[in-house]
Amino acid sequence: MFLRKVNIGLILALSLSNCLFADNKAGYARKEGGVLYIGNNKIERSFQWNNGNLITLKITDKENGKEWENLAKHADFFVPGQSDKNMKPGTWDIQRVETPLTDPYSEVIIEYAMEKLSVRRVFRIYDDCPAIAIDTYLRGRANNPWIVQNKDLGVWKYLPQRNILSQQDEIPVLDQVSLPGKHWKLNLIEFSDNSDSHNTFVKHHSQTAYADNVYKGNILFWGNMEDDLGLFYLKESPLAPSQLAYPGADFIIKYGEVKSIGIGIVASDLQDREWTKTYSIVFGVSAIDESSQLKALHSYHKHKRNQEASREEMITMNTWGDRGPLERLTEDFCFRQIDACAALGISHFQLDWGWQETSDYMDEKGVPVKKWTPKRDLFPNGFEKVVAKGKDAGVEVCLYFVPNSKYDNEEWEKDADAIIYLYKKYGVRIFKIDGQQMQSKAAEVRTRRMYEKVMEETDYNVIFNYDITAGQRGGYFYLNNYGNMFIENRYTDFMSYYPYKTLRNIWMLSKYVPAEKIQVEFLNKWRNEEKYANDLFAPASYSMDYLFATTMAGQPLVFMDVADLPENAFESPDIIRQYKKIQHEFHKGMILPIGAEPSGKSWTGFQSTGDHQGFFLIFREFNKQETAEIETWLEKDSEVELTPVLGYGKKNRQTVKNHGNISVQLPKENSFVLYKYKIISGGM
Repeated sequence: MFLRKVNIGLILALSLSNCLFADNKAGYARKEGGVLYIGNNKIERSFQWNNGNLITLKITDKENGKEWENLAKHADFFVPGQSDKNMKPGTWDIQRVETPLTDPYSEVIIEYAMEKLSVRRVFRIYDDCPAIAIDTYLRGRANNPWIVQNKDLGVWKYLPQRNILSQQDEIPVLDQVSLPGKHWKLNLIEFSDNSDSHNTFVKHHSQTAYADNVYKGNILFWGNMEDDLGLFYLKESPLAPSQLAYPGADFIIKYGEVKSIGIGIVASDLQDREWTKTYSIVFGVSAIDESSQLKALHSYHKHKRNQEASREEMITMNTWGDRGPLERLTEDFCFRQIDACAALGISHFQLDWGWQETSDYMDEKGVPVKKWTPKRDLFPNGFEKVVAKGKDAGVEVCLYFVPNSKYDNEEWEKDADAIIYLYKKYGVRIFKIDGQQMQSKAAEVRTRRMYEKVMEETDYNVIFNYDITAGQRGGYFYLNNYGNMFIENRYTDFMSYYPYKTLRNIWMLSKYVPAEKIQVEFLNKWRNEEKYANDLFAPASYSMDYLFATTMAGQPLVFMDVADLPENAFESPDIIRQYKKIQHEFHKGMILPIGAEPSGKSWTGFQSTGDHQGFFLIFREFNKQETAEIETWLEKDSEVELTPVLGYGKKNRQTVKNHGNISVQLPKENSFVLYKYKIISGGM
C-alpha cells in the first residue's frame, strides 16, 4: 500500500512554537495554552481549544497581510441537541501524509465527544495552498433526529425573498465564521450534472449580503468591499438534487456571518463503532478580484489530485458514441480499432457496454465472487489477444463497468473484486464506471469502500472514468478523486451533438472545475449528416481538426469507431500526436476560460497559466471578423510572445491592453489556434 503517514506533531510544535508566519510551506499545527493554530505559509486559522470542540478566533491571510477576527463565540461545528457542557478533554495529533494520488499534505486530527456522540475533525493542509479542507466523521448516538422542514427554508432566487429561518437550531452546521463589517459581496456558484437532461452546468448568483438568507451552491466566494479581501468555501458534496439529508440550501448568510449547512447524514445514519463521514468543506482566503479567487480555488484542486502524465493523460476512443450494434464488438473489431487508434496517435481504446457477461464463481477460499468476463461468442479467445494487440500498438485497452446498485450497493465487495480480477488477469487499469447510485448513506459508504478496496489491492494503479450523466452520483466535487469525469452523452443519431455546445460546457465548467479532470467528446462528423440538413451548426460544418481542438482543454474523448473514419479525415494527419507532446504541460497549468462564451458565433477559448508562460487555445467560431480582441488573464502592459503550436496563427509579440486583451487573427470561420506564450515582462 502506497499511503504513508508520519507523525510530525512534536517536530512541528517545537519548530513553530515561537513563529506565527513560518517560512516552511508545509502545513503545521501547534497548541499554546488554550489556543490551537493550524496553517501553512499562506493561511492560518487559530481556535479556542474548547476541549476539542473548536471555536475560531482568527483567520490570517498571510499573502495579503490580513487578519480576520471571528465574532462568534460558539463552536464552528454545530450538532443540534448536543451539549458541550462537562466535556472530557479532546485530543489532537498531526501527521504527514503521502499518497500516489495527491501532493503531500499535513493532516491534523482532532477527536472529542459531546455526550454519546463522538466527533472527529480532520484538517488537510496542502503545502503552499491558501485553503484548508475539513473532513468530519461522527460515531455513536445523537440526542436529536436533526429533522429539517423544507417549508421554512427559502430557496435562493435571483431576487431573493427574505426568509425567517425558524428551524436553524435543528440544522447541523458543517463550519461557520462570523466576520465584522456590513459590506460583503457574495458570489454563489450553483452546478448541474445529470447531463442527459441538462445542458447548462453552471449558474452564477451575485449580490451583497444582508439579513439572514439561504443560498444554494457548492462554491461561495464572499469578499469585504472595504479592503478588497475575502474568503471562499468549497463544499465537497454532490450537487443539491443529489445530496443526502439535504435541508434545502448549502449556506445561511447574514452580512459576514456564514454557515455551511447540509452535512449529508441524519442521526439515524450513525453507527456505534464505525465512523460515518459527512460532506467536507474547504475554507480558503484570497483577494476579492476574480483572478485571485480562482487562483486560490484551483490551487486546492491541483494539490488534491496531482497530474502525473503517465497516469492522468489520455486520449480515449470509446465505442458508445457511434451507437453501433453490440454484436460488432468482436476481437476483429477491436484489432481494427486499435490499428486505427495507433495510426492517429490515440492513446486509449475503451470498450463500452456490451463486451461483458457476468457469472458467479467460488474463489480459492470458497467465497462467492461475481466475475465480469468477455462474452464468449464475441471473444472466444478471451481478452489476452486484444490486450496484447494494444500493447504492441502502443494503445491501452480500457473497459466499461456497472456496479450492482441493488439493496444500497450491498454487493460492493463483489464489484471491487470483479474490477481487481480484470486488472490482475488482463492488466486493464482504466474503467468507465456507469450506473452508480447513492440514494442512501449506506449506498454511499459502500461505494467509497468499493473504490478504496480497488485502490489498495491494485497499488493505486486503477483509474476510473466517472460517468455523472444521470442518477445520484458524486458530481464534480465528491467521490471522484480516483480518476476523471465522463460528463455528457451526445450523439449525431439524435442530433444532440453540436460542437459549440460541448465547447460551451467545458468553457463554463473550467472556471471552477479542473478542465484536465473532464473528458470532452468529439464525434464522427460524417455520421447522420443528412439528419442535420441545413443546420448552420451541424458537425459537418467543422473540420475534424477543429472538432478535436474543442476537446483539448480537457481529456479528449474520441466518441466514435475511428476505423470507420474516411482516409485523411484530419486536415493535419499528425494533430493528435502533436497535441500529445504538449498535453501534460498544457494541463499542468491553471486552465481558465477566455474570450466570450461559446455561442457558435463567438471568439472564445482557454488560457493555461504557468510561471511566466502558458498556452492560449483560441477559437474563431462562425464569426465574420478576422481579427478579435480576446480578454485574457494576463496583466495590462505585460509584453508577451506568442508561438503557434497547432492550428492557424503566426508568431508575434504584443503588449497586453486593458482587461488583459490581446489581439488574435484567424483566417477563416470555424478555425482555431493553439499558442504557447511567454511573458517577456509583466505578470500572470
